[in-house]
Amino acid sequence: MSEERETQDTEATPAGTGGESLRAQRMQRADDLRAAGLDPYPPRIERTHTNAEVSALLEGVAAGAEPDLDPVAIVGRVVAQRGMGRASFLDLLDGTGRLQALIRRNAVGEEAYERLKLLDLGDFVAVQGSPMRTRTGEATVGATSWQVITKALRAPPEKFHGLTDVEIRQRRRYLDLLANEEARDTFRMRSRIVAAIRRHLDERGYLEVETPVLQEEAGGAAARPFLTHSQALGEDRYLRISLELHLKRLLVGGYERVYEIGRIFRNEGFSQRHNPEFTMLELYEAYGDYGTMATLVEELVSTVAEEVLGTTTVSFGGNEIDFAPPWRRLDYVEALREYGDFDLDAFVETEVLREELRRRGLDAPSEAGRGKLIDIAASALVEPHLIQPTFLLDYPIELSPLAKRKGGSAGLVERFEAFVGGFEFANAYSELNDPVDQRERFEAQQALQLAGDDEVELADEDFLVALEHGMPPAGGLGFGIDRLVMLLTGQTSIREVILFPQHRSLSQRDHT
Repeated sequence: MSEERETQDTEATPAGTGGESLRAQRMQRADDLRAAGLDPYPPRIERTHTNAEVSALLEGVAAGAEPDLDPVAIVGRVVAQRGMGRASFLDLLDGTGRLQALIRRNAVGEEAYERLKLLDLGDFVAVQGSPMRTRTGEATVGATSWQVITKALRAPPEKFHGLTDVEIRQRRRYLDLLANEEARDTFRMRSRIVAAIRRHLDERGYLEVETPVLQEEAGGAAARPFLTHSQALGEDRYLRISLELHLKRLLVGGYERVYEIGRIFRNEGFSQRHNPEFTMLELYEAYGDYGTMATLVEELVSTVAEEVLGTTTVSFGGNEIDFAPPWRRLDYVEALREYGDFDLDAFVETEVLREELRRRGLDAPSEAGRGKLIDIAASALVEPHLIQPTFLLDYPIELSPLAKRKGGSAGLVERFEAFVGGFEFANAYSELNDPVDQRERFEAQQALQLAGDDEVELADEDFLVALEHGMPPAGGLGFGIDRLVMLLTGQTSIREVILFPQHRSLSQRDHT
């Protein structure tokens, strides 16, 4: 066993860094393979079975048996190596799991056996041989030949202590996936959740579409956009902050049920629940309303949970959450009274509302409009109490420039947000389709922007023109995929469900 492998087995080395001396040793072993006429990075390799398939072949085979099975060719990363004189064991990891390979000197030949000295943890190898079980019952391939197919120049995370540095795990996700089975399971689960969402919507007649990431106007949400420049057009473009306005254009064009699962970009801060780029599901259904969307959310989330987890009950943040319908419905204004002893009707004037928030010790910026101040109040006083799935209904109009007014109440709109575990993960409206009303609300938002609020709904003239051609009554829904994955996998940080979350660059971090 080499000095490096002994060090890896007994000492915690910096995860994934290896060190320059160890890297030099690995590079030398790659050169030694080349000197022996072997390519450490061959252009192609034969694999007949995955590790899981070989294990399945050996189901029911007794310990110590060498059944009469056809030879197999397997591949995988070396995650453990044990030398026993004239025989060595390699544990190989592929995408289906771990499998043991037995390399005997008399089976592979003296020269091939000696080449094990050039093998390091983290290398990929191919092994040809016969399936068998060892005396201890371990599923194994008894090798007749083997070769290195990728030489790893850096050491894997140290095997006993694993990879525990949170920033390294997130910044170098490949190391996290290599070292932590839990991380691999989380992202497999994410893929299954997204696939289940698509199936649910496809089966209900929704058409999946794609809309522009680069947009002339960053509309559809109250958020700061990222700005870029098109060299070909000689014009600035915004990275989209929402999928909404282009999807609604498709309702104008005649589609009745559309959805998109797409990447969204918002120039905002980081938190346990916020990442500047995230994945959103948005869908629109002609002739529906926010009640239609509430039923859809209940059915969608409970169905996905049952399909992926086998249950509608999950553990999140120390609470048992049950997604089975029906979910609680709670009036927005009443929720402020119930949880915050806060009567919104008593604070009609913006400055009076601002002073009340400050009196309660809440941050109430001078440039914030009435809508943002109301949102600050609800975020602090109501949301932490909404642990079980809850629809918060009928929002003040100042918060919702794109939602239809609620009949009989001039100051409210038909909107809900869905909350679980104390945070919001879905947002829906009865969509505003009156072009005159929509234009007036955009103008009110522009006035707030001129007053210094940089998180407002931006006007989109082409969208207004589209509305003037007639958009049918509709229900619309925005749905945070990342947050749903958090809930269903029990992860309390959004960075643990995004493969490559944003981080400050290393050069900038070192200067802060």
